[in-house]
Amino acid sequence: MKTRASAIRLFCIFALAASAWGQQIVTLAPPQPGFSFPQRQTLTYSVDWRVFPAGVAVVRFEAAGGRERISASADTVGAINLLFHVSDRFQSDFDLQRGCSYDFNKQTTEGRRQIFSTLRLDYGASQSILDQKNQVNGQTTHVEKPIGGCLTDLLSGIFYAASQPLRLGHSFVLPVADAARTVPVTMKVEAREEIKTPLGVFKTIRVQPVADAGVVKNRGNIWIWYTDDERHLPVQMRARLFWGTITFRLTANENK
Repeated sequence: MKTRASAIRLFCIFALAASAWGQQIVTLAPPQPGFSFPQRQTLTYSVDWRVFPAGVAVVRFEAAGGRERISASADTVGAINLLFHVSDRFQSDFDLQRGCSYDFNKQTTEGRRQIFSTLRLDYGASQSILDQKNQVNGQTTHVEKPIGGCLTDLLSGIFYAASQPLRLGHSFVLPVADAARTVPVTMKVEAREEIKTPLGVFKTIRVQPVADAGVVKNRGNIWIWYTDDERHLPVQMRARLFWGTITFRLTANENK
């Protein structure tokens, strides 16, 4: 049950679970001209494990100057919450013009496990700086690694991908800052589909992130359905893993 309950954290690894180091240096392409990231907007997703309600995920967007801040929460509900409580919090800041992430903070509470981590990307010094603390035993970790250029992160990457051309049959690669390493993640644009969520019926473009290593290596498949319009709003996300399927469906989209 621990594995199933903690799967609510897949919100932040749907698109960007991790793939291995590549020999080539991947450059983060800037957003398409005219593309606008959500601002003062809140997206709410229901989370189901197989046919059972498992949790709720909420994503909030705020713009501050030339940067955008994304805050996300993921909490178990119902029977799963009684068996194994999960309450995770994420926050990411990125540059609106280039898409470069600057900070990615994560606070995870899963049963007795409580971890707080901060990842800072210092492009002037060409370094990523990870600080992590186990809130239960007090153990801390500090890691510094070189970076080669502009990166996205595990949360911002889901929405940064929406700023790119989603042409059927084409792929693009995201350089992702994942903990203390940089990993290239391939986004495969697969098909157009009509998706029904509690918020309505949407014409969408299905994108599959390809992971060669990391959390979901050889365990299943991940997909994101973006609206087939200029917004490219993620209205559904799904991970099909060896122990079952987790699905996120958009239930509310509010300007606040």
